[in-house]
Amino acid sequence: MDVQTGFFYLFSAVLLFAAFRVVTARNPVHAVLYLMLTFSQASAVWFLLKAEFLAITLVLVYLGAVMVLFLFVVMMLDLNFEELRVGFWKHFPLAAVVGVIIALELALVLGLTFQDVPAPPALTGEAAANYSNTKELGILLYTEYLYPLEVAAVLLLVGMIAAIALTLRGRKDSKHVNPSQQVHVRARDRVALVKVDATGAALPPAPPAAVEESKA
Repeated sequence: MDVQTGFFYLFSAVLLFAAFRVVTARNPVHAVLYLMLTFSQASAVWFLLKAEFLAITLVLVYLGAVMVLFLFVVMMLDLNFEELRVGFWKHFPLAAVVGVIIALELALVLGLTFQDVPAPPALTGEAAANYSNTKELGILLYTEYLYPLEVAAVLLLVGMIAAIALTLRGRKDSKHVNPSQQVHVRARDRVALVKVDATGAALPPAPPAAVEESKA
């Protein structure tokens, strides 16, 4: 076994362990950290497969942005984890059956789809000096997989619009101010001076004529 194969088994073992801990960790913050470890090991495996563009994209986009946002949101949420764990073992058999079915479907689809696909030149050692897997990936995306790419873009756009609509919807439990009303406000509309006697009782307001004479 050469060095590259040894690193592949090492990265794969850590990846599987981290992925298992993502779904079994009791603390959601620990689950997010294990997910970050999973992505880093997947990026290392892609480096071994000479898919540098995908590996760097996984590190920069997911580890550098998406997972930091996930970690921030999880740490800011005040969740009652005891209530979330209620009924876990009750629904575990059904969840296990569904998971096994999904795993078998993925194995069947991937096995039949990529069984006769030839290895790219970058993996067989036949690549030219100016070969770029990023260029080849772009050619595939915008030729053979153009329609799936457009469908994914539309789904992301719909999700973004839905998130904005949910954020900007009118909520009755939130307090907000109108800046235009604040600009046009006057002091006499907000503050009223009331005269009181020695006992603290409010005196009746003076008639307008008396107010004018006092000012004079």
